[in-house]
Amino acid sequence: MDSALASDTAHEGAVYLRQSVRTAAKLLVVGHFAVGKTTFVGSLSEIRPLRTEETMTQAGALVDDLAGIRGKTTTTVAMDFGRLTLSDSLVLYLFGAPGQQRFTRLWQDMTRGALGALVLADTRRLEQSFDVMGLLEEHGLPYAVAVNHFDGAPAHPEEEIREALDLLPETPLITCDARDRISSTRALITLVEYLQTRQTRLSSTAQEHV
Repeated sequence: MDSALASDTAHEGAVYLRQSVRTAAKLLVVGHFAVGKTTFVGSLSEIRPLRTEETMTQAGALVDDLAGIRGKTTTTVAMDFGRLTLSDSLVLYLFGAPGQQRFTRLWQDMTRGALGALVLADTRRLEQSFDVMGLLEEHGLPYAVAVNHFDGAPAHPEEEIREALDLLPETPLITCDARDRISSTRALITLVEYLQTRQTRLSSTAQEHV
């Protein structure tokens, strides 16, 4: 999957926040190495996204598994950052975390202040999602899972993917194409709606025990 920079035209005139914005929410976009996080953030951000990509070297091939991945020449070494205004009063800040285990300490720091996360998954390497989901659960961060579309990747029924990832019944599972803004927007909306529903449920439960 290409991770080309989004066009300047798409971000033109969107540098400054609307004066009406009163609420900002931090969300993470996470997943294993080469699952499309940079592409996802870039397709959604209304500003030119901040990227910390470096060219992959021969030395990196010893730790970054490129098996089955074509055309991958760069990797995120810190984070991706983008912004998306959902309404006149609400803005989302998107933080894409590097997927390699050597960045775990940085990844953990990024969870601070986050409301939730969208986990991107690849049907060719579903088992690589377990470490990511494990870290989110360790930090108590709710998440939804979006299976990113890759050309030539096998398609599986939702129930099979749920079983393979051992997802809880309430954890949202959706499909998306990180290259497509509309598809990525739907995935993000699914996460936001899940977080809102979850917060409402937790608040109701807390009130019942007062």
